[in-house]
Amino acid sequence: MLVLIVETGAAGAQALPNGPAPSDPPLAVTDFERALTINNRYRRLSVDLPEVPFWVSADSFAYRRSSHGEHQFILVNAATGEKRPAFDQVRLAAALNEATHQSFKPENLPFDRFELTDNGGRLNFPSGNELWSCDLANDACMHTALHPSDPDYQELRYDYTPPATNDPDKRSVSPDGKWSAYIKNYNVFLRSKDGAPDVALSWDGSEGNYYAFSTLSWSPDSRHLAAYRVRPGYERKVHYLESSPKEQLQPEFSSIAYLKAGDVLPLPQPVLFDIAGRREITIDNALFSNPFQLSPIRWWKDSRGFTFEFNQRGHQLYRLVEVDAATGRTRALIDEASRTFVDYVPLARDQSWTGKTYRYDVDDGKEIIWASERDGHEHLYLFDGRAGALKNQITRGDWVVRAVDYVDPIKRQIWFEASGMNPEEDPYFVHAYRIGFDGTGLTALTPEPANHHIEFSPDGRYYVDLWSRTDLPPRLVLYRASDNAKLMDVETAEICELTAAGWQPPQSFRAKGRDGRTDIWGVIHLPANFDPKKRYPVVEDIYAGPQGSFVPKSFSTDTEPLTQLGFIVVQIDGMGTNNRSRAFHDVIWKNLKDAGFADRILWHQAAAAKFPWYDISNVGIFGGSAGGQNAVGALLFHPEFYKVAAANSGSYDNRLNEIWWNEQWMGWPVGIEYSQSSDIDNAYRLQGKLMLIVGEMDRNVDPSSTFQLADRLIKAGKDFEMVYVPGADHDAPGPFTERKLLDFFVRTILGQNPPNWNAMPFESQKDKARG
Repeated sequence: MLVLIVETGAAGAQALPNGPAPSDPPLAVTDFERALTINNRYRRLSVDLPEVPFWVSADSFAYRRSSHGEHQFILVNAATGEKRPAFDQVRLAAALNEATHQSFKPENLPFDRFELTDNGGRLNFPSGNELWSCDLANDACMHTALHPSDPDYQELRYDYTPPATNDPDKRSVSPDGKWSAYIKNYNVFLRSKDGAPDVALSWDGSEGNYYAFSTLSWSPDSRHLAAYRVRPGYERKVHYLESSPKEQLQPEFSSIAYLKAGDVLPLPQPVLFDIAGRREITIDNALFSNPFQLSPIRWWKDSRGFTFEFNQRGHQLYRLVEVDAATGRTRALIDEASRTFVDYVPLARDQSWTGKTYRYDVDDGKEIIWASERDGHEHLYLFDGRAGALKNQITRGDWVVRAVDYVDPIKRQIWFEASGMNPEEDPYFVHAYRIGFDGTGLTALTPEPANHHIEFSPDGRYYVDLWSRTDLPPRLVLYRASDNAKLMDVETAEICELTAAGWQPPQSFRAKGRDGRTDIWGVIHLPANFDPKKRYPVVEDIYAGPQGSFVPKSFSTDTEPLTQLGFIVVQIDGMGTNNRSRAFHDVIWKNLKDAGFADRILWHQAAAAKFPWYDISNVGIFGGSAGGQNAVGALLFHPEFYKVAAANSGSYDNRLNEIWWNEQWMGWPVGIEYSQSSDIDNAYRLQGKLMLIVGEMDRNVDPSSTFQLADRLIKAGKDFEMVYVPGADHDAPGPFTERKLLDFFVRTILGQNPPNWNAMPFESQKDKARG
């Protein structure tokens, strides 16, 4: 049921001006100023707002909380209940400012989580492509550039390939300390601790088929060494011309590696060496001959062999492969196959971005806990790791596992997170549960009807639960895992000032989808100064990326700026998005243009039928990245419903975008489906009003995607607006593009002229942007 919150315009020092309704006088500059600054203001009106916690030791966790827009890091000792500042933020800010020559404020440090080392004396955090380390005792900070083999660096790249290195001084030492391996002339060499002459273990490495140092992996008994020999793929580059660099007058050229759908991939081949025999043991690649990706090598603790996970190109087969150390013989332990796609990204802790693979080895692989959608929902299974046979399904039902928090191999219990188990709740709400390996003893741990996020201590003794809803501020609670006893109410946010200032949460609404049975869930952001006797135009904020679900479920002080100008703004998770059943997800396979529009339009129509104030006579839509592709697609493929669209940094043709995301959902080899879903190839269909926004230095989506769409629109004789932002990266963030979005919808839907921003003093505009 939709619960209406009528804005009363509460008075007081923190009250904000009320917004107009469609029948009110024309919008004034102050209305736009309020819309552009509303979220900056709202963020300063909550107190003790906790963020996701993280464990820094076996019995201590930390989290960042905000009060009136200022951040403080808190450290909690789970054993004693002591709660204190995690470190001296004033001193750390001064140390960072000295090291960076910048002006960080203690209440707004450039990170939201960290790790502690040296018994709590050193604080480390990544920032961009650098890793910072600060000595808390001596107030000294230093940074190092992340190496391409570092996981934090790999996350910054779309096409990570283990690099070729030829550095004899860079060595991988065996567990027993007797040997070290290194790469020379693209081959593997072995050096003995006793000073004997170095020995070449391989001779077939070359610049075009090299042994990658970062993949060298010793068996625990030091008798074998495994590695990947890598044949590089196509080296595609995306080139940039930064027109207005900060450091110089002249434009600056740069490029990044960026594989696209259909490109030739690097080919890794596992290689096994017998150290005593100084020989290679041949490994047959028949079980993994066309990889999209091979996971890092993982040895069994008893050194009997190693495993890796093979994701076949096309993402329809995901296989756990075992290699016998003595013979090099390979066998498939577990196969995961799909007629559409295997969602191969590991189960993610970010609940808006969720993959479906998970593996936990019990007793050195005697058993394996494995995640699968083979019964139509994401569930956990127990396999015999030696025979590769299924022993039993652990979880089952018309609901989905969202994360595995902790596995206790002694008690044979699993703590996990799931959604959709409670029939009367929003099926996206995540709850925590415990279950036995044999599928018995399912126990619910989080009774509160809300969205929960669990973080277990490294040793499994404690867990912290951060829970909230869009209409309920977050609470952070500490529990003991053995009996689920609540040990401490760590933090509870206070939002009295926020609600007094006019903030209101989005309201939940659901309607049946295209099949007439499935509930489609979304939220409605009501206009400021909402009057149910008036009618309001509707604009949809869309992101239909299949990798996750995106309608907010947890608390946030943010609101949609367009609501301050008299618009209703909605967000909907249609079919094709994640975190529901497999059938719900599969509709987008080789069909990204679907974007759940059949469900979205029915949802809008159901809302209009229920609420007289919900006007869908001139529906607008906006989105960024995949949402930009969706927004343009709304006008091209559903012009009977969507009339106005603003698209930012869109991936308008999946052949122009990074390889992993697009081949995952659109398939491989590249086929006619790519053209059928292409906004560029279908640009001639445009009927509505369109604005395109693109950042000059977008390193996520190739900016040429926007320019090619513009070119095709021009050739088709279509009219549109285009905003080019010099120097901007993905989504072209900033007050300029925010203002352009507001202006566009006010002009095209309300039929009003936005302010003459050029007539405003520049310093005044900067003040408005700061809020």
